[in-house]
Amino acid sequence: MEPISEMAGNLKLLGDKTRLTIMALLKERALCVCDVVELLETSQPNVSQHLRKLKAAGLVKETRKGQWIYYSLNVEDKPYLQAIIGYLPSLKEKMDQIKNDCD
Repeated sequence: MEPISEMAGNLKLLGDKTRLTIMALLKERALCVCDVVELLETSQPNVSQHLRKLKAAGLVKETRKGQWIYYSLNVEDKPYLQAIIGYLPSLKEKMDQIKNDCD
């Protein structure tokens, strides 16, 4: 079991609506920053800041594909977060509507 302080920190991070929404999006598939910007209808610096915090906490990981960096969930070792993410509503329909300019 993880230390309570680490769990509290992770749960506090996910207490932010934008970061929780990003986790819900990444539950469906890996995304690049431009996809998240389009889905959240917000600015690239805003999305990058949230992703940076999630990455610093080890909740997301980066994979480089050509010139793009894709973000995906990294919660395999955190069953309490897997449970929370499992309860997040699916945003698959919304994701199917994006243009995928990054690809």
